[in-house]
Amino acid sequence: MSQPAPRHVVVVGAGMVGLSVAWFLQEAGVEVTVVDREGIAAGSSWGNAGWVSPGLAIPLPEPSVLRYGLRNLLRADSPLFVPPALDLSVASFLVKFARHCTEQGWKKAMEAYIPLNNQALEAFDLLAGAGAGLESKAAPIMAAFRRREEASELLGELEMINRAGQIVQSQELGGAELRKSLPGLSEAVDFGVRIDGQRYIDPGAFTAALGATVLRRGAILITNKIVEQVRRDADAVVIRTDDGTEIRGDVGVLAVGAWMNSLAKPLGVKMPVQAGRGYSFLVPVSETVAFPIYFPAVRVACTPMGERTLRVAGTMEFRAPDFRLDPARVAAIVRSAVPLLEGVDWDSKRADWVGPRPVTADGMPLIGQSKMPGVYIAGGHGMWGITLGPVTGKLLARQIVTGEIPDELRPFDPIR
Repeated sequence: MSQPAPRHVVVVGAGMVGLSVAWFLQEAGVEVTVVDREGIAAGSSWGNAGWVSPGLAIPLPEPSVLRYGLRNLLRADSPLFVPPALDLSVASFLVKFARHCTEQGWKKAMEAYIPLNNQALEAFDLLAGAGAGLESKAAPIMAAFRRREEASELLGELEMINRAGQIVQSQELGGAELRKSLPGLSEAVDFGVRIDGQRYIDPGAFTAALGATVLRRGAILITNKIVEQVRRDADAVVIRTDDGTEIRGDVGVLAVGAWMNSLAKPLGVKMPVQAGRGYSFLVPVSETVAFPIYFPAVRVACTPMGERTLRVAGTMEFRAPDFRLDPARVAAIVRSAVPLLEGVDWDSKRADWVGPRPVTADGMPLIGQSKMPGVYIAGGHGMWGITLGPVTGKLLARQIVTGEIPDELRPFDPIR
């Protein structure tokens, strides 16, 4: 059912998802205020791998993930890590997550992802027309292995994705051809799978440019405010912050990443969101790396950040979003990557970073209206907030402005 378009929307969260919602609302002529606990790109939008990879954007809960997790969950050097001293909320989340690690559940969720994935690059292209700094770089992603046997899990996953209806073009490469494409790979790497049709960005710079564009178009930015309550008055949505400030709008959008639970639960959102924290750092390299590299066996992702700088990222650490950076997690990534790369100045490692990816128990984002009229949810994208942020913004802005739910968003109903 159509409805009068809102004149003013308050978006809580200045990461990729929140700013994308804001930009597409502005395209429809809506005034926007953006509120953030710190500032633009202060959360998981800053230091992640920066892949725009709709070919790999799939639900995280899957039988092989469960098997891998049970084997490695408490190992201090494991890419998937849960501290031995679990709090009850993390333990409860993991139980719910495990229940969704079924083949049938994965297929159903994958079918929901495909329409978003198919529109992801188009949404980036729409942003690119808005100004400098919003371009994404077309490039394959090279998955690299010590030997072909290590690739069986990825090859099986690509086959599952294609069977589900999302076509991903890939090519297998032997060691010599692989190292010709990427001279920085060590002799230990002898097999690769090139996944074509993907892109990458510097996520911090891109999100900062998107924020600057939203502000240039007239948005108000309010920073260093933690939102504690969302309520509905007769004629407005009221966003109340920790210092008592009240920000009013016709509509509110919660795009608060891993801090979603406390705000969304009173609004009828039952699906829990847990911080799956990822780590990264920057290292100088002796030669320019042509495109992103993925080492699936150790769950390490590498992305060019300028001519001779590489971002190395990894880990899925289930902890509170605000927990301190754990140097042991960074050291574990370094140990995993050192034997696989050459020409890297590991002693000059810098910009150690941790960011809380917002992971849902069923692996599906939360996108749509809550039970409170005029309050919408945009989050829970897990590892795919960069890839799916712009298309989420495009579709949710359409729903907010028209009152009609796009078919693509129906599976992601936040009160499912």
